[in-house]
Amino acid sequence: MTAVPGTVTEVPAAAAGSAYVETRLFFGTERPDGGPDVTDEQFMAFVDRSVTPGFPDGLTVQDGRGQWRDANGTIEKERSYELTLLYPASQARARGPLIERIREAYRAAYGQESVARLDEPTLADF
Repeated sequence: MTAVPGTVTEVPAAAAGSAYVETRLFFGTERPDGGPDVTDEQFMAFVDRSVTPGFPDGLTVQDGRGQWRDANGTIEKERSYELTLLYPASQARARGPLIERIREAYRAAYGQESVARLDEPTLADF
């Protein structure tokens, strides 16, 4: 089965659910300026302030460890958070700008070079 960007791929007949988009955001915790790492309390306060208002129906936060190559070519290894948002595919255009504001708010608040974003079509049933 080959995925086509912007479409839900074919699923087995037994699968149930409606078309949704799963967006995952990856937040690093080390500050490039050498300041203290972002704490759990700071991150959850950020979620409460910057994410929950646009996604009040629910979200998932997972702790992680990650690495990436920064703008200077250094491989950075750090504690991270993965935030998962799930919303109806029909709302993707409206939710996109909200997600971009979340990414920018975190970059600005904690001096990050990047907040990675992954979007995947999926089926969900609640």
